[in-house]
Amino acid sequence: MNPLLRHLPNAMTCGNLLCGCVGLVMTLRGNSDTAAWLILLAGLLDFGDGFVARLVKVSGPFGKELDSLADVVTFGVLPATLVFQALWTTGMARWSYLAYLIAVLSALRLANFNIDTRQSDRFIGLPVPANSLLIAAFPLMSYYQPQFAFLWQNPILLYFLVGFSFMLVAELPLLALKFKSFGWRENQIKFIFLILSAVLLLFLQFAAVPLIIFLYILVSFFAKHKE
Repeated sequence: MNPLLRHLPNAMTCGNLLCGCVGLVMTLRGNSDTAAWLILLAGLLDFGDGFVARLVKVSGPFGKELDSLADVVTFGVLPATLVFQALWTTGMARWSYLAYLIAVLSALRLANFNIDTRQSDRFIGLPVPANSLLIAAFPLMSYYQPQFAFLWQNPILLYFLVGFSFMLVAELPLLALKFKSFGWRENQIKFIFLILSAVLLLFLQFAAVPLIIFLYILVSFFAKHKE
């Protein structure tokens, strides 16, 4: 195996971090849609670095810590800044700094993930990338689906997104979408969730993302009680 391949997972993680840094610049320049796209790209890199690491048989504490540091920026500080900027432009400047609770809660969630041994097969609390994707969906809806533009300009929704971020640190067991095998019997609930998510995306585009996040919570609840 090419020795350079051993560095590919960490390079992808650094790409995730780079997306977060550039996304912050885009947000502060008023390009929230571009920042949201960078969150989506970072999400792919975040999912892919772990997959590639398993493929090239590379693992260790360095990659795990680097991944969390990158996620704090891209899936914590960046979505918090998106909400901050949206609140600021809707005339809620005094209270807009509450948006940075999203960054604080994301950091707490990531630190807990690194030390909580219960999270190998199941997540405890909403994963940070999922919360970030939920937030990123709204500026994308505003830009590409104008009928939903009013949502991203609504302070009530924006404060709801801040409040919803407390799900990151909730003692809520959620389904980990990791596949040890691809058999239907052992992954039935995961496959059903992915199929339903694909159908929602096909018909609703970015407006499907909030529904998918809530569906994920419901499916996790069902899976827990099925055990």
